[in-house]
Amino acid sequence: MTTTPPTCCTRPVGEHGAERAGQLETRGIDLIPADERGGRPRQLFAVWAAPNVSYLSFVVGATLILMGLTLPQAIGVILAGNLLWICTGTVAASGPVAGTSGSVISRAMYGVVGNKFVLVLTGWLIAAAYLALNWSAASVAGIGLAGRFGLRSNSATDAAVICVIAGGTLLIAIFGYTTIVRLYTALSVLLTVVFVVVTGYVLAGTDWSYAPAEPLKGTALAAALGAGFTIIASTPLSYSNSPDLARYLPRGSSPFAIAGWTAFGAYLPSTVFTTVGALAATHLDMSDPEAALESILPGWFIPVFVIAVVVNTMTNNGMTAYSASLSIQSVCVRLARIPAVLIIGVLDTAGTLYAILVFDFLTSVNAMLQLVVVVTGPAMAVAVTDLILRRNRYHGADLLGQRRGGPYWYHRGVHWAGVLALVAGGLTSAMWAHTSLWTGPIATALGGIDLAIPSGMAAAAAVYWALARALRSIPRDGHAPSG
Repeated sequence: MTTTPPTCCTRPVGEHGAERAGQLETRGIDLIPADERGGRPRQLFAVWAAPNVSYLSFVVGATLILMGLTLPQAIGVILAGNLLWICTGTVAASGPVAGTSGSVISRAMYGVVGNKFVLVLTGWLIAAAYLALNWSAASVAGIGLAGRFGLRSNSATDAAVICVIAGGTLLIAIFGYTTIVRLYTALSVLLTVVFVVVTGYVLAGTDWSYAPAEPLKGTALAAALGAGFTIIASTPLSYSNSPDLARYLPRGSSPFAIAGWTAFGAYLPSTVFTTVGALAATHLDMSDPEAALESILPGWFIPVFVIAVVVNTMTNNGMTAYSASLSIQSVCVRLARIPAVLIIGVLDTAGTLYAILVFDFLTSVNAMLQLVVVVTGPAMAVAVTDLILRRNRYHGADLLGQRRGGPYWYHRGVHWAGVLALVAGGLTSAMWAHTSLWTGPIATALGGIDLAIPSGMAAAAAVYWALARALRSIPRDGHAPSG
């Protein structure tokens, strides 16, 4: 195994551990030594708030109203679905203990070899889809903004806008952890100010007595509530990378503080601004959300709003690209982190250019993303269950040591408890899923009620718990048995 040579004796150590903000992070998945760690769990609040002070929250909230839910029903779904951020926070607590990335920690769940196959799906393909989709949405907004400044829309201008957005995003991922912590702290404040102003204009016109023309009842209501919950909860379930942003904290950091600040940092803005989106849909035609919101904003503020939309997307994708590069290292450890970021960037920039300039594949991507909970839900359940069974005792050096017969080698490199739990959870979730691309047999029998997330997560957790106990693959001390 090849890791980045330690340079802790010569590099400056920032307040938050690792390099100072503005310097390239040289470490990837390798173990973070104690003298390069620092910071406090509360810094995670801003790290998770910045990407979730989001224009997409407005869109998702409006979607709940467009589905036919009443305002109280939509708010109830928003509050419930965002509770899944607790899972994201819980998994983050493993970062300081292991001192390495989430894509390495998951070797404890799937084995050294099995983890490589899981990462191809959860760490690469899904991340690539999110990157391309978000970049495409931001590029449409950026192209519109360029038009406001007199730049004629053509292929060259559109390509330049896309490349600028992608390049800025990749710079965030390249500079890495400390830059993310410092930059996102400032951006969380600035983005909140902009979106609070938008919220003020939305609230001024909100129809608090709003009721859908034909209120949903019975099975139709249950189906809409289930679909709404899936849409809301899909976001926190996609962030199994949360240990990546906590791994530089001191090993003795409180796991409850790490989980709490991570979950609260994401839950608060996501809940508030998704609710604002629902309120906007009571008096605006949110089938075109950007145009609808711009129609109530003063002309001078519209460019500020569009810039905030683009910046928010860059913060979201910056985290995604950062973690995706660590996933590549976890599968192919001879590749350094920065080249891995560039590989991710080139592939997804090409996909975004194709989406915007050549062919509109976003409908297909959106349909695919409706099904990602079939994978992300069970994967998150396995991660949380593993952390509970091990009592958050992970050994970074052993996780990074991929030697045959090592403590995380299990049976021929595969931890069958994790692999079978993921498969069982995925199959169960698929049977309960109801999307435009696929409707499972159970969802069909129940009139389209989508319970993909709770069913898949429950099945994955139960199977993992039972098989890990039956195979005795997770002893009480947190280590996996060798051999």
